[in-house]
Amino acid sequence: MSPFLLTRTLPVDATDAALRADVLAGLTRRPKTLPPKWFYDARGSELFEEITRLPEYYPTRAEREILVAHAADIAAASGARTLIELGSGSSEKTRHLLDAFGALHSYVPVDVSESALTGAAEALLAERPELNVHALIADFTGGLALPGTPGPRLVAFLGGTVGNLLPEERATFLRSVRSILSPGDALLLGTDLVKEEGTLVAAYDDAAGVTAAFNKNVLEVVNRELDADFDPAAFDHVARWDADAEWIEMRLRARSAFTVKIHELDLVVPFDEGEELRTEVSAKFRRERVREELGAAALRLDQWWTDTGGRFAVSLATAV
Repeated sequence: MSPFLLTRTLPVDATDAALRADVLAGLTRRPKTLPPKWFYDARGSELFEEITRLPEYYPTRAEREILVAHAADIAAASGARTLIELGSGSSEKTRHLLDAFGALHSYVPVDVSESALTGAAEALLAERPELNVHALIADFTGGLALPGTPGPRLVAFLGGTVGNLLPEERATFLRSVRSILSPGDALLLGTDLVKEEGTLVAAYDDAAGVTAAFNKNVLEVVNRELDADFDPAAFDHVARWDADAEWIEMRLRARSAFTVKIHELDLVVPFDEGEELRTEVSAKFRRERVREELGAAALRLDQWWTDTGGRFAVSLATAV
C-alpha cells in the first residue's frame, strides 16, 4: 500500500483561538456577524449532509453531475499528477475525479479536521492502494505550504464554497492559491450561478426546516465551546437574496429583546427585538465575473462546464 502521510500546519489550539476571535469581533459590531465555518461541528456536518439530499438544495447534485460527466475532460485538460483538494472533508467529490486521472501520483486533501482527513484517507487507500496520500491539517484561508509532489498540480476548490468569501476575501484567497502554483498548474473551481430568486431562496430555506436547524447550530457551537447561553429558539432563520450584491444571506433574527452571556469571553451581548445576526454569505456568479476575478489573480479561465440546467459551473483556470 502506498504511504499515508499526515502533516499539521495548523496549531493544535488554533481553532479555539480563532473561534474566540471571531465571536468577540463579530458580536461586538453592528450589524452582528459570525463566519459560516463555525457551522461545521459534528452535528452541523450531519445537518449539512442532510441538506444536500433535500429537493430544494440543487448545488450538490448539479456539481456532481458536472464532475461525473467531465472528469475525463478535467484530467486531460489539466494533465495533473498531483490533486490538491481544499476543504476536502470526506473526499466524496474526489472519487468522481480519481478514476479519470490515470497518471495521478499524489492526492493532497486539506482540511481543519484531523478525523475527517484520516477517515477519508483510509477509505481511499482501501480502494486505491497505489495512491500516495499526503493529508494536511491546515486552514487554507491562511495560506498554504504544500508538500513536494510532482507536477502538474491541480488545486480543487469545489462545492461553491468560494461564494462564502466576501469579494476582498476572495481576491486574497485566489492570489494565495496562485502563489502556490507553478506555470501550467491549474485551479478547479466550483461556483453556483445567478438564477431566479425563488430557486435560490428555497435552497437556503427548505420546507422541512433542516437549513434553519443548521443555521441555529452555530449558536450551539458557541454555547458549548465558550460557555454561552444562547437560546436557539429565541431566533428565527432568515434567508434573503441581495440582488445588488448577487448573494444569499443567511441570518438569525431575534424574536424579542434579550441579552446573551458568553462566559469564556466575559462578554454580554445585547440583542434588540428584530435584530439580525448574519451567519453566511453565499455569492452567486456569472461567467464573466469568474473570469475577471481569476484574471486578477493571474489565473486564466480555460474551461467552463455547467450542469444540464445551467444552475452550477465548474471551471478550470491555468496559472500564467
